Amino acid sequence: MKISLCIPMYNEERIVEDTLNTVSRYMKDTFIDNYEIIFISDGSKDNCAEKVKNYNDEHVRLISYEQNMGKGYAVRQGVLGSQGDIVMFTDCDLAYGCDVIKRFYDEMTEKGADVAVGSRNLDKSGYEGYSFMRRLVSKAYIIFLSVIGGLKLSDSQCGCKAFSGEMGKKVFSHCEINRFAFDFEAIMIATKAKAKIIEIPVKIIQNNSNTSMNMVKDSIKMVRDILKMKKRIKKLEL
Repeated sequence: MKISLCIPMYNEERIVEDTLNTVSRYMKDTFIDNYEIIFISDGSKDNCAEKVKNYNDEHVRLISYEQNMGKGYAVRQGVLGSQGDIVMFTDCDLAYGCDVIKRFYDEMTEKGADVAVGSRNLDKSGYEGYSFMRRLVSKAYIIFLSVIGGLKLSDSQCGCKAFSGEMGKKVFSHCEINRFAFDFEAIMIATKAKAKIIEIPVKIIQNNSNTSMNMVKDSIKMVRDILKMKKRIKKLEL
């Protein structure tokens, strides 16, 4: 079975070369030739797209466009353009490391899952490196969104998720959210499609404490998006 790894990026010139080397070596050692790595440049203004384009690995592909559309849009382009039996996405800083890729692949294959969602709450050291306040806010935020959205997951906002190739295309072809609530939308659509969803414990390996998210402003927007998407998804025929 072939696996597609999607990595969205926006102005990641500073780290993309290290990421390319790390993930390319890991995928080759782990999956031999049965994989592809798709970097999606979400309107980047630096040279990260050029570094990917010129990288010497036939398994690495680049999707690039000029306007910054948001992480959700970038992931959607990667998933819809993927060729794998399993398609996974993670961040360019490889916050959860590389070993998690094989774990997701093995768990999904063994359990016949359609969707795998990483959960920091299921790993006792999942929030290692977070300050107490950031950990508290993050967990409260996840619970709040899950109640609003009606999902029974322990960590809907973990940036590490995977889909079967078929389910990924089915789900993301109906997605419309381009920014922070995109993966929440994807899970809601997968639930509507009666997908078999599993959670996999993960922990932060690289703790990137910088975030462009304004907790108050963006939380309000996410709640609005979730309420809108619930109405829209309810009408979908999947």
